[in-house]
Amino acid sequence: MGSIAKNIGSNWVVTLATVAVAYILTPFFIHVLGRDGYGIWMLIMALTGYLSLMILGVPMASVRYFAEHVAEGDRKKINEVIGSCTGLYLVMGVAALIISIGLFFFFCRSYDIPTTWQNDARLAFALVVLYVSIGFVGILPEGIMMAHHEFVVRNIVVLSVLVLRLGLSIVLLIYFPSLALLACIQIGCLMVDFWTSWFIIKRRYKGLKMSLGNFRWIVVRQIFSFSLYVLMLNLGGRLSFHTDSIVIGAFLDVDHIPFYTVGNSFLVHLISFIVGIAAVIMPMATKLKTEGRTSELREIFLKWSKISFSITLLTGLFLIVLGPRFIAWWISPSFERPAGEILQILMLSGLVFLPVRGVAQPILMGLGKVRLPTIAFLTAGVLNLVLSVALVKPLGLTGVAIGTAVPTVLWSLVMLVFACRQLEISLVSYLRYVFFRTFLGGLAVLVVLLWFRIGLDVHGLVGLAVAGLGSVIVFGVIWRFFVYKNDPYVKIDWRLIRQLRVKRA
Repeated sequence: MGSIAKNIGSNWVVTLATVAVAYILTPFFIHVLGRDGYGIWMLIMALTGYLSLMILGVPMASVRYFAEHVAEGDRKKINEVIGSCTGLYLVMGVAALIISIGLFFFFCRSYDIPTTWQNDARLAFALVVLYVSIGFVGILPEGIMMAHHEFVVRNIVVLSVLVLRLGLSIVLLIYFPSLALLACIQIGCLMVDFWTSWFIIKRRYKGLKMSLGNFRWIVVRQIFSFSLYVLMLNLGGRLSFHTDSIVIGAFLDVDHIPFYTVGNSFLVHLISFIVGIAAVIMPMATKLKTEGRTSELREIFLKWSKISFSITLLTGLFLIVLGPRFIAWWISPSFERPAGEILQILMLSGLVFLPVRGVAQPILMGLGKVRLPTIAFLTAGVLNLVLSVALVKPLGLTGVAIGTAVPTVLWSLVMLVFACRQLEISLVSYLRYVFFRTFLGGLAVLVVLLWFRIGLDVHGLVGLAVAGLGSVIVFGVIWRFFVYKNDPYVKIDWRLIRQLRVKRA
């Protein structure tokens, strides 16, 4: 199980780095592009993001079959999956380009783009479409490396490309503040990522080929039997977390989008952090199922659910209590109230949603139990869209946030019950192990954060950093001596640690 922790840890490093880069670039983009320009960029990303659904869930499905064939050691079948996926990705890329024509006219006619941004926005839209289209093939190396559990190597590549994107964005946009240039940077970084990853695969795994000669219709049918459900899962996720900019732009104005985007960004990044667990858990669940190691699968489910909820609770409580004040320092005091309210509403739902999304869902996908999770998530996404449209006029941005929060909580409760049944774990046992002590420990952290907010009235980076450090210390002490005391799955041998320190000394 040490390899699981190492792989998840490397995913978390990438997520933290991604968050750090986003928190550098977001205020930078708002400064150099203005609220209108940044709002238009987020609108373009939200609209073109739907083109990614053309991929039909093939990446997640391919990882499942890659992992199965890697576990069997069948190189021929791995190449057949690679060739079949390559053919599918090429077709999907062309289809995305064709569909984007209609989407482009929808963008131009449906949204009130300021005159000064119209030409740049249209060119940027076209370039982002190109980025999405070639991105289908671009993600193929990632699936191969995930199936081989090469998360550390893969994440080193991702970190390098992330640093490249940060440097190019800052250096170029200072002198040429343009949406089209921002799109070109995205394309360039994608190409560097793809060719670097493929070079590593060719060096580490002799005999793997990306050839259309290995295309097999029987493999395509197998992938589609799984991937159509993943498509519904991806559509549900996009409706839930990436459609709000479209609703706000249609019913309010594009300059309202940054307020929601800033508040929503915390949850989106926290989802990425938790998905760092999911990316490792899903192929591992397939492997354990193939090998008949059911008891280990139950242990992984309980252990990582508790870890996921612990991380969510610590981070979520800080964001709920002090997140708005961080936004005031990070972006602008004018963002504190509107973006802060969005953040608080979404994080309350995240306390329930994230542990399920990070562990229960990927285990179900790895087991092949995909029908209920995907249909339920798609239903939650549609409900989110309906509620957001219904509430945006009377409640504004707050109504959009409520429309997102309620369906995700309902979905989480359904998935939790379903996962426990599939793994033959009683719901009471799950709640007792994962939530009971963790929730009680979180109350102490909440008291500390409220003291910093109300008692000390902290503002600014120094005060917020001290509050964060204080809550982490309290968290660590309580989790060590209460939450994880005598834990059956997470054991820390403190005597061994002391012996290692003595030897090093």
